[in-house]
Amino acid sequence: MPAGVPPAAAIIRRMSRLPGTDPDQQPLQRVVGRRIQRPPGTVPDAETRAAMTRNAQYRTRVPKGVFIYRSHDEMTRDRERWTVDAIIARQSERA
Repeated sequence: MPAGVPPAAAIIRRMSRLPGTDPDQQPLQRVVGRRIQRPPGTVPDAETRAAMTRNAQYRTRVPKGVFIYRSHDEMTRDRERWTVDAIIARQSERA
């Protein structure tokens, strides 16, 4: 750790002493826009359902599972390969 940088535990202790600050959350400086919460039990509209369906069908094209690597370089190589494969697949779908 670089000199002069307090450890994370010291930062959390300091933040927890601030009034109205939850140490697990970052303090918000400003709010941009507002989320509209529907009352419980209401059915989402068609646009919201379509967005939920699109999110559910999103494919990362990354194989599922637990991967154990010997180095960060191996992990980075796999991640970049999967990213390039996803880009190529996406472009070929649009063509």
